[in-house]
Amino acid sequence: MMPDLGKYAFAVLASYGVGLGLLAVLVIASIARSRRVRAELEKIEERSKRPHG
Repeated sequence: MMPDLGKYAFAVLASYGVGLGLLAVLVIASIARSRRVRAELEKIEERSKRPHG
């Protein structure tokens, strides 16, 4: 069910598309960064568990 947007239909739909696209990029970037940081923290924890000598 689509409301009648008249002559502004393209602008409104394009704005929604750009907004949703940017949200998707932010979510993907956040997940990727989280994985990188988690992997780095695991490396640091492994190094700290090794006996010093």
